[in-house]
Amino acid sequence: MTTPTTQSAAPLVPARSRMDRLRHVLLFELLALSIAIPAGSSLFGLHESTMGFIGIGSAITAMLWNYLYNLVFDRVMTHLYCTTHKTLRIRLVHTLLFEAGLQVVLLPGIALYTHAPLLQTFSLSLSLALFYLVYAFVFNMAYDRVFPLAHKA
Repeated sequence: MTTPTTQSAAPLVPARSRMDRLRHVLLFELLALSIAIPAGSSLFGLHESTMGFIGIGSAITAMLWNYLYNLVFDRVMTHLYCTTHKTLRIRLVHTLLFEAGLQVVLLPGIALYTHAPLLQTFSLSLSLALFYLVYAFVFNMAYDRVFPLAHKA
């Protein structure tokens, strides 16, 4: 007679609540837009309402792109590797492909809205991407310090 094997329970990892995640995304976007709109307006000589439309439109587009991109990326990973676990190398590829794809998604809309040449539009779009890359790193470090996870005993 064999005995069933028992698996040890995984250690409890503190997780963010839904309200905390909502606070995170709202603070992230509101603070980013409060920086990006006046800075982008000044750097690119655009009216603040134009930059606001681009900023808000880009944020909404990035959220939708994030959802779709991660859905497809995870399905491809599952098909190729039977897992969605991302190594450091895969995370780097994931990030670079996400940003490249976001540029492809954003560029036509910004060009049409501003009636600007593609090269000028590309510099605006790329500047936003670089801003968000640095901003996300700094914001998330600060957020984790201001709103730390409660550790369970």
